[in-house]
Amino acid sequence: MTNYPEITTTDVRYVEPDWFTRNIFNPLVARCTKWGLSLWGSRVLEVPGRVSGEIRTTPVNVLTIDERRYLVAPRGTTQWVLNVRASGSCDLRVGRRREHVQLVEIDDADKPEILRAYLRRWKWEVGQFFDGVGPDAGDDELVAAGPKHPVFEIR
Repeated sequence: MTNYPEITTTDVRYVEPDWFTRNIFNPLVARCTKWGLSLWGSRVLEVPGRVSGEIRTTPVNVLTIDERRYLVAPRGTTQWVLNVRASGSCDLRVGRRREHVQLVEIDDADKPEILRAYLRRWKWEVGQFFDGVGPDAGDDELVAAGPKHPVFEIR
């Protein structure tokens, strides 16, 4: 019997990757990152699956603001988000360097400046998942976008 959190709301948002992203883009970024070539702050996130316990990997972008680091889930409540919520920690890899980190989820009210900085840096890659909200959006728009995009502080 496991004590893993379950999703019980219908408000959960998840944008599934298309074929190109799943089969070409993400594997390419992950491979480059595993070789030690971090593309714009990329890392390979490794986390145990919440059901199988097997290590699951996905490329992520690490955002640094004032010496604090964050992970943003632009596609919403993805499998890596659910696994991180269950485990509370993960490994972040670039090349042979592996960093074991604790992840603390950020409250929606605290997300606007983090989302703004994330969009400034990676809008070209992830902007399509923010329903027209960009880095120049007002605080109200970013507050409204917050619940759709989990954000974790890396500790």
